[in-house]
Order: sequence, then structure tokens, then C-alpha cells
Amino acid sequence: MKTGLITSDTYQNHNTGEGHPEKIDRVTAVIDNFKRLDNKNLIWKKPTKFDQSFLINTHSSEYIDLVSKSFPENGLAFLDGDTVVSPGSKDATKDAVGSIITAIDGVQNKDFKNAFCAVRPPGHHAEKDKAMGFCIYNNVAVGANYLIEKYKYNKVAIIDFDVHHGNGTQDIFYNNEKVLYISTHQYP
Repeated sequence: MKTGLITSDTYQNHNTGEGHPEKIDRVTAVIDNFKRLDNKNLIWKKPTKFDQSFLINTHSSEYIDLVSKSFPENGLAFLDGDTVVSPGSKDATKDAVGSIITAIDGVQNKDFKNAFCAVRPPGHHAEKDKAMGFCIYNNVAVGANYLIEKYKYNKVAIIDFDVHHGNGTQDIFYNNEKVLYISTHQYP
């Protein structure tokens, strides 16, 4: 069974500042371990560029415009108290979303049976209209909408297992009967 591993080096340029918990090591450790496997069933792919309309199906155009204007030329900027962007965040953010779309296309086209996307910034806290909890765009939500729009799926399930609740994904799909969202998380 072939598995697609979709990632790019741009995640390394998403600088969140010294001591921030959402850091390069989160993805580098995963990629380094995959490289040690030397598994012939692992297909490495880079994210493809995607049509901006798929982002607009998940986030408001006002929010997308705010994000696009927030990437500083130097230093760091904050979208909220936890969500930091730097000059390199622009490409990392696009590649994180592009990785999900590349993974979906690869599975749909039978290039591989399943996929894993090693990306940052993460996404499940990003709501329709705001960044939150280190997340800029809700990558998985974009993917679910992509499956519904491009591949005409009637139902999509998102199972989110993380120590934190994926409040952004819940926010985006709360009234959408086509998406079942399940979150397992620590409480309190």
C-alpha cells in the first residue's frame, strides 16, 4: 500500500519567535523519522499551487485579505496573542493548504492509497474569520470543502485527535450537514 507524504521546506521559514511552542522541530522530527524508514511504499511529494477559490469556500474573503496583508517584511507580527507570522510564513501557509489539496488529489487519482501531510502552521483552531491557537488557515477544513466542491462528495468525516479541541473546524462546519466533525481532546 503506497502512502503519500506531502511536505515542503517552507515550514522551516515560518518563524514564530524564540520560545514559542509551535516551532520548526514539530515537523522536522516527523520528517527525519520518515527519512530513516527508507520505505519504498512512501511517496514523497511537494504541495501544488491551488486555486484561491478553495480557500474562500472555508474562510471569509475579508479574513483572507487580512492574513495576506499581515505578513511582515521583517520581524514578527501577531494575528492574535498566540498566532505569530513572519516573512516566511506566507509561503509556509500556502504550502500547508496546498499539501492537503495535493494529498486529496493523489488519493483521488490513485497515485497512493492514503496520505500524511507534514506541515506548519497547523490549522484546526483557525475559524472562518479569525486566526487562533497558532493556526492561520484551517487546512483540513479547506480539504473537506475541496472534496465536496471538486469531487462532489456528499459526506465528509473529520476525526480530530489532539490534546486541544479543534474549535476552528467545529466553527466552520457547525451548521454543515455534509461534514461530520469529531474531536477527541483533553478536558479540562
